[in-house]
Amino acid sequence: MMTRRFDSDSLEETEAFLAAAYTRLRFSSSARKPRTQIIQTTAGQLSVDRCVGNYDTAYSSEGPGKVCLVDLHEGRIAVRSGRREEAFVPGDTFLLMEPDRPYNGTTRAARLTLALFDPALLSQVAATSAAHRSGPVRLTGQRPATAHAKRQLQATIAFLRDDVLADPAAHTAPLAIANATRLLAASALAALPNTATTDTARADSRDGSPSTLRRAITFIEGNAHRDISLADIAASIPVTPRALQYAFRRHAGTTPLGYLRSVRLAHAHTDLKAAAPHEGATVTAIAMRWGFTHPGRFSALYKSAYGLPPSATLRS
Repeated sequence: MMTRRFDSDSLEETEAFLAAAYTRLRFSSSARKPRTQIIQTTAGQLSVDRCVGNYDTAYSSEGPGKVCLVDLHEGRIAVRSGRREEAFVPGDTFLLMEPDRPYNGTTRAARLTLALFDPALLSQVAATSAAHRSGPVRLTGQRPATAHAKRQLQATIAFLRDDVLADPAAHTAPLAIANATRLLAASALAALPNTATTDTARADSRDGSPSTLRRAITFIEGNAHRDISLADIAASIPVTPRALQYAFRRHAGTTPLGYLRSVRLAHAHTDLKAAAPHEGATVTAIAMRWGFTHPGRFSALYKSAYGLPPSATLRS
């Protein structure tokens, strides 16, 4: 994990920082001291940044290169690309622009949070849906479909900014960061228009067999310490992600990722039993090590599985 701080009233310095941190941007402002402040926190493929500009400016960009979600707290932002133009106000959460499309616009004394990730994650996350057709997935609209979807996306961004990336335990927990990044991609897919489509055709039942289940379990149990996705598990057999999901539903009464979570929970249980609190071991650090980013949810899962809170195991 890396945190960088930027504070300058020079547009030239701001452009140079943004080019290195995000993408090439050009600014034009009549402000005497156009101060920009940025706290950029990056972990793996995830970046969640706090940005403040106390001035009005016009800007242009060749394209963000990543999925860039904006949670606007203060000010105004207008975004144009081709003939399309959108204006955003405080309380809006939106996709800045499709990763490979140039855009331009204006900002007015904006304070915002940026959340960025690799667009390839959209396809990886969409592949976890049994109904998703294979192929690249793109976000096609800037605004969430409903007010509820917007609130959910805002909550996810705030959780990553204020809880996951603010927790020192996450610094040495790559599984937690990978899961958090997928959570953001899933939230973006749930909130924003995209090219993911449903396929109502019946899956090939031949591949959803007990043999598929056994091979998947072997792979999961041998690789639970790694950042593996549904697509990775399916490719190890190999079958389609949809066939893999059918195998788990039919023969195990769960999902592949649900089984992966249970294996990681068991590893966390083992680590809690072996840990020494007087040597600095904590429940949060062990949970993070096995990809559990939300302490309350981890505690609930653990208590449901083992009949006592994780803190009790750590103290015993």
